Amino acid sequence: MTSRVILISAAIGAALREARFDEGGRVDAAGLRLARAAAGAVPGAERLWVSPTVRCRETADALGLDGVLDVPELAGLDVGRWRGATLEEVGSKEPEAVAQWLADPGAAPHGGESVRAFCDRVAGCLDTAARLTGRTVAVVEPEVVRALVVRVLGAPESAFWRVDVPPLTATEFSGRSGRWNVRAGRPLAPSAEAGGSGG
Repeated sequence: MTSRVILISAAIGAALREARFDEGGRVDAAGLRLARAAAGAVPGAERLWVSPTVRCRETADALGLDGVLDVPELAGLDVGRWRGATLEEVGSKEPEAVAQWLADPGAAPHGGESVRAFCDRVAGCLDTAARLTGRTVAVVEPEVVRALVVRVLGAPESAFWRVDVPPLTATEFSGRSGRWNVRAGRPLAPSAEAGGSGG
């Protein structure tokens, strides 16, 4: 049985623009406009999942997705006490901790979750989807996409930082548990009714 899982990265907001560790920030007006313009581009699915964050829920609403289910396992990376700060701010206060975190996937100097633990957590969702019939569409934080790309390709966890995930792009996983193909980074096309992105 072949499964399809399509991950849609959340629309942009202030936290993403400022390279700020998310603290529950919202999508900004430009991000909402772009998401609404792309509403017709999301394929139908048997299941609609969402990372349990304000930004992902707002993106799902703007895309016109009804009946989405919050999936706690798809929450973004827990960065502990760094939440709300920019990487630059943390780097100036805790340079050794940031260097350790970026170099060692098993490190969690912020008191939150390591990249390795995060990859383990979100990979479980792909395993769950593989046991279900039909297509799953999930609106997620960009680091969720990164983690699943790394796991599916069998890349070292250090590659997590080298996967770029722009807002409002679709990454599709097709196959079955243990053997997946990836189609990465397809921008959601604006729907014909929306008349373009408006931006």
